[in-house]
Amino acid sequence: MDSSPPSPLPGAQAGPRRRRALVPLTLLALLGLLVLLMARGLQRDPHALPSALVGQRAPALALPPLDPGQPPAASALLGRPWVLNVWASWCEPCTQEWPQLQQLAAQGVAVVGLNYKDDAAAARRWLQRAGRSPFETSLQDADGRAALDWGVSGVPETFIVDAQGVVRWRHAGALTPQVLQEQFWPLWRKFQP
Repeated sequence: MDSSPPSPLPGAQAGPRRRRALVPLTLLALLGLLVLLMARGLQRDPHALPSALVGQRAPALALPPLDPGQPPAASALLGRPWVLNVWASWCEPCTQEWPQLQQLAAQGVAVVGLNYKDDAAAARRWLQRAGRSPFETSLQDADGRAALDWGVSGVPETFIVDAQGVVRWRHAGALTPQVLQEQFWPLWRKFQP
């Protein structure tokens, strides 16, 4: 009788080798998937972030006016569509969108400003230097809590609120002529009486 151990089946020793060879391939496949997901994320417009508020009632704006001579927001907005623009004197893109906000006001759009985490005196000086203000009133959100209620991720941001007080649109970033033409005006017209 042969006392030598039985010979392994063909390919039996290849199992551990095959598994070791699969580890780098699996890692490579996972890395490729991660790269694809990141590339897809980079292609998204950061200004097109979804807002949980769209379709919901607008949060209350029980804040003091930036200029004590301005009316409180609640009385200025009752029963009509309006726009909330979140801005700050230290915000460069806010300066860039100023002509678009003035255009909205000149065309009869009720625009309310929400001055975000800003020094009130600096904000008033900025408004004086910027020229004709588009805001019917601008509210002072010194601690940023109201902006949190609105889900603001940065300044500037702009919202359309319908006459029933429901948020219908949000735009993160500066308003541009293209944004007004392609997004704002078509939607705004739907809320006009």
